[in-house]
Amino acid sequence: VQLVESGGGLVQAGGSLRLSCAASLRSFSSYTMGWFRQGPGKEREFVAAVNWNIAGTYYADSVKGRFTISRDNAKNTVYLQMNNLKPEDTAVYYCAATGKVLTITAPRFDYWGQGTQVTVSS
Repeated sequence: VQLVESGGGLVQAGGSLRLSCAASLRSFSSYTMGWFRQGPGKEREFVAAVNWNIAGTYYADSVKGRFTISRDNAKNTVYLQMNNLKPEDTAVYYCAATGKVLTITAPRFDYWGQGTQVTVSS
């Protein structure tokens, strides 16, 4: 199983980035997919999650209204559209997958990508 993130980079505050995560999961559409991040000197934290049919999504309060998670089950890909980025959004962003119902708890995710760096300059 592989989860490969892409789309990270350097952006100015107020800018946007779109992260992608391509998953080599059998029955991808049955997995809950999530995004987490780990900033410098910080613990890994939940960002957003989407269940198998996109009907259920959940966001951390810190990104609500600015970030949007979505998925394309035909392409085995999950996305994170990040708008109005702030310097405090600087982190390594990780994609994760779980066969469990919609959850925001990192230990409940079974598979993880290697991460992609997002840096927001002020």
